[in-house]
Amino acid sequence: MTDNSPEPRTDGQTPKVERGGLWGLFLGMAGLLLQPYGVVLSVFGVVQGFRARRSARENRTQAPGALLSVAVGTLGIVMSLAVASVFLMYDEEVRAYRDCSARAHTVSTQAACDEAWESDTGLVPSTVFTG
Repeated sequence: MTDNSPEPRTDGQTPKVERGGLWGLFLGMAGLLLQPYGVVLSVFGVVQGFRARRSARENRTQAPGALLSVAVGTLGIVMSLAVASVFLMYDEEVRAYRDCSARAHTVSTQAACDEAWESDTGLVPSTVFTG
């Protein structure tokens, strides 16, 4: 994903841009969207951002998006670990909520499932069960 073979620069020639930071940003954002399994993509985003920064520093070029990919990837890792910890801590409640939601065919029965989840855990279902 990174271009490790830069062309030599001559006077007046613009420096080549390292694009690995943009790939890292893409991976970090994908990690944010695919919770809780996005932790792997987020780790790849962080690694790619650091590799792009190092390559740009060695080649004296720019790496747009490299620092942002590290930040977004780190956020994705933290969010993935938080969601995974909720699923581990509230395993029994998660199963009960999913069973209740599978049987709920109306808005009122789904609301009853949401209320039961919220009273058992203190968490709002829309923040835990997204997607």
